[in-house]
Amino acid sequence: MLIDCDNCEVRGSACGACVVSVLLGAPPAGVELDESEQAALAVLADAGMVPRLRLVTRSRPEQPRAA
Repeated sequence: MLIDCDNCEVRGSACGACVVSVLLGAPPAGVELDESEQAALAVLADAGMVPRLRLVTRSRPEQPRAA
């Protein structure tokens, strides 16, 4: 999973309650988490030790199809 804070719809308003900001400080340009890291963060969040990931990725506009 690639976490790109620059492309997050709720950047700013949700950063303080996001695990990325809590663990890394200011939102970075990008963080990549593998499956085991995602699972570990989910366990910590379930235990109330860290907030959940609040990433809401902006959808990219569709490209017009060639005729």
